[in-house]
Amino acid sequence: MGGKVKKPGKRGRKPAKIDLKAKLERSRQSARECRARKKLRYQYLEELVSSKERAICALREELEMYKQWCTAMDQGKIPSEIKALLTGDEQKPPQSSSTKSSKNSNQS
Repeated sequence: MGGKVKKPGKRGRKPAKIDLKAKLERSRQSARECRARKKLRYQYLEELVSSKERAICALREELEMYKQWCTAMDQGKIPSEIKALLTGDEQKPPQSSSTKSSKNSNQS
């Protein structure tokens, strides 16, 4: 049977130089797109972290205010803010729209 002996692992056609250049360019383009997506993802995450940090600061300030109120009440003093809440004498801003918006602001 005198045929040619094929070497294993050499199946298919050999890529031409043009194919290699096109493949290399596709790889470069893919890498550029990947870097752009990564940059956008990091920007989004940095903005998310920044907004969460601002929320944490606001909550810490609110907590500190409540601690001061508790300390004052422990000393037998009632803070003016709590007096206003208890008596219903809240200082209301001028109403420019409906009363519904002022009710929502009181619930926050």
